[in-house]
Amino acid sequence: MSTRKATHAADFLPGEKNPRQIKPLMHDNAQGMNRETARCGLAGKNTSASPMNTLPGTHPSSRPTTRDAQMLPVFCTGGGVAGALYPCGRADIPYDARYPSRAGTFVKILKRHLLMGLLVGLSTGILGALFGLTDLGTTFERNVGLPWLFKIRGPIAPPADVIVVSIDGRTGDQLGLPSLPRDWPRSIHAQLVDELTRRGASAIVFDMQFDKPKNRRDDDTFIQAVERSDRVTLIELVTGKRQPLTDASGRVTGTVWIENLIKPLPALADAAKGLATFPLPKIDASVYEFWVFKESVGDAPTLPAAALQVHALQAYPEWLALLRQLQFPDMDSLPPSIDKIGKAEKVRDLMHRFRSAFENDPELATRLSTLIEQSPNNAGRRQLLQGLRGLYGGNPHRILNFYGPPGTIQTLPFQAVLRPDAAATAQQPDLHGKTVFVGFSDLYDPGHPDRFYTVFTSDDGIDLSGVEIAATAFGNLLTDRSIQPVSNVQGMTLLVGFSLLIGSLAYFLPAMLGVPLAIALAAAYGAIAQWLFNNGDHWLPLATPLLLQFPLALFLGLIAQYLLERRRGQRISKALGYYVPESVARDLSENRSDPNAFNKVMHGTCLATDMSGFSTISEQLPPDRLAIFLNDYFDTLAQALKRHHVSVTEFRADAIMCAWTSEQPNVAVRMQPILAALDAAEAIDTFRLRHTLLKASLRVGMANGEFYVGNAGGGGHFVYSIVGDTANTASRIEGLNKHVGTRILATQPVIEGLDGLLLRPLGAFQFVGKTEGIPIVEIMAATTRASDSQMRLAAQFAAALALFQSTQWADAAAAFEAIQNEFPDDGPTRFYRTRCQLYLDGTASPDDPRVIRMDAK
Repeated sequence: MSTRKATHAADFLPGEKNPRQIKPLMHDNAQGMNRETARCGLAGKNTSASPMNTLPGTHPSSRPTTRDAQMLPVFCTGGGVAGALYPCGRADIPYDARYPSRAGTFVKILKRHLLMGLLVGLSTGILGALFGLTDLGTTFERNVGLPWLFKIRGPIAPPADVIVVSIDGRTGDQLGLPSLPRDWPRSIHAQLVDELTRRGASAIVFDMQFDKPKNRRDDDTFIQAVERSDRVTLIELVTGKRQPLTDASGRVTGTVWIENLIKPLPALADAAKGLATFPLPKIDASVYEFWVFKESVGDAPTLPAAALQVHALQAYPEWLALLRQLQFPDMDSLPPSIDKIGKAEKVRDLMHRFRSAFENDPELATRLSTLIEQSPNNAGRRQLLQGLRGLYGGNPHRILNFYGPPGTIQTLPFQAVLRPDAAATAQQPDLHGKTVFVGFSDLYDPGHPDRFYTVFTSDDGIDLSGVEIAATAFGNLLTDRSIQPVSNVQGMTLLVGFSLLIGSLAYFLPAMLGVPLAIALAAAYGAIAQWLFNNGDHWLPLATPLLLQFPLALFLGLIAQYLLERRRGQRISKALGYYVPESVARDLSENRSDPNAFNKVMHGTCLATDMSGFSTISEQLPPDRLAIFLNDYFDTLAQALKRHHVSVTEFRADAIMCAWTSEQPNVAVRMQPILAALDAAEAIDTFRLRHTLLKASLRVGMANGEFYVGNAGGGGHFVYSIVGDTANTASRIEGLNKHVGTRILATQPVIEGLDGLLLRPLGAFQFVGKTEGIPIVEIMAATTRASDSQMRLAAQFAAALALFQSTQWADAAAAFEAIQNEFPDDGPTRFYRTRCQLYLDGTASPDDPRVIRMDAK
């Protein structure tokens, strides 16, 4: 809402300088004007009982007393459509009981206006959210929104640890073999396995079927090569079809879907390190997703998952060490080393054990991730371990994070690996430690088999091959970067919130301001969604809010605003026509005020402090000496604050509210108020030596977040103020000091990531009027100046608080009593010991032991 200047209508009359001067004009032009019309906006304040200052139709002697006077609305312009005036202030107009009061009319209209705006936004939001939950909405986002995100993002670099060895239409000719790979002797694949093994590939994955025997000698050669390599993963084909169900009479009573598993040759399967299926869910002729574990075939790992496990065997010792630290169940039954793991069936059993353990313990993945990041392994090894953690602890059904069009993943022709030219040998890529996928992939023939339409299908019809999709899925698992869609609840919240904002803006603001702002917000939402997709792989709804909800909310908001403004303009124009000339009414309706450039919302830390015992001090000092005392007190505090670069300081009676601001969250900015608080506490201790009337120490509360900094006030008088929930929270925390007996308290976000401080978490407190508990931390001292007793107190208190929060009241009471015996003046210990006693006595019962609900400010 734009800033509007509250102005009496009389201020606009030529030559008039006092609102009371409008009375003659009103008397001359509106003889017989009743009390109803007198309060429509052109109101001055009566100061005498003369006829010129008496409302028409009343007698001076019957003028109401001050006791009967009430505040009534006056109007100002700006922030609306042409021809509209807005209530912006109140004038002291005596109330005449002979005429009905309309003082509550504006409030009712405002409420109705507010509800209508919210209704416009909420209705479109709910419609969009419900649409998003339907199959049609899901398909719309998948077929429109997701391709947008991929195409705007463009290709990205795939992991360097995955390579595709492609078989295309030219491979057979260049090797002197038949054009179709199914007619090749399997000894050629044995040569490829030997060559890839020689060059150090960590895993070799065949996206080819070897289920039927061919030439015995060639088959044996291939089997022996796979056995020697001990790193080959082969594919198992899953076939499925719907079968009819019949009763005893042969009548069809239903159908059932049956899947069959076609394995490679038994000897070949026994020689392989991994066996896996790779079915792809094909939706509307496109591929977007893949399975990690296929539930319909016994929760078997798919080809990318098995390939990752074989690739990650190089880190098996580190993996075991991490699991041992986490007390993994049946740890002793796991293979103790790589050479004890065995072949494909053993690897599959091992993967099932890992998967089951992560499913049974949802927190295992989180704990393991933390442990991996703290491990001394290098970045590459940590990524590999995190990939394993995501493999077993993540969703079994994921959305493919495509790297780009066909050929984006490094692709080597089959013949180039097997028969490299002498001149090209030096240019062969290093395959050491890489996973190689082998399969059919032709980057030039749109008619090649085993191809799938994706968002990156080229204009000439070249699709991604099955082996490239398998390699893409492997890369997603290795880096733990598959696409992450929002949950249904998150999606509904986004859609409702987006429409609520757009619809409300379109309704509340003038079209010249509301439409560009709504477009800017929609563009900002799209930019944020794209940024989250590019940088965090998060998939937010895009097509539904931008293509459906945005135009609908904008249209409904503007239509509703037009109808409202039309009715309101007609009413106001008619009312103004009773009192002022048409030209004056036009000037009133078209006047605009520029927004104050100093008003802004900032991010930073608010610090609140209050002088304890000020009322007692003010009773003991005369006003002049009290002013000197206050000035000295504020100067002492201000100097400490200035030394640490305070941004805004606001004096409020005997209190100070100040802020350190920044455009974005900044660790250095959060450290400054903490140092200032410690410095100010010492300065006030010195101040108390000069002024013995001040008995208590300084109390400080700090909170971090966004708040408004700018002009606040009215009636022509403004102050530069700090306003917002962050400032209010800082003030509440400052008041908490007197309840818990501390000096410097802050919210948890204030101290996050800061070093060099001795901190004491005091638990979460729910203040009066707040709906959530806020974690509070006491800042005891800088670590360089902290005493041994302070450090001991902080450690002992943390242990006692843990007992308290776990509802072990008796143990907690004993622990706090022990602390109090050593530190009898410690306020938080006394506070919590009292709480324990209340809970033990049954005097009080906490709703949540982790949150202390405060009953007083």
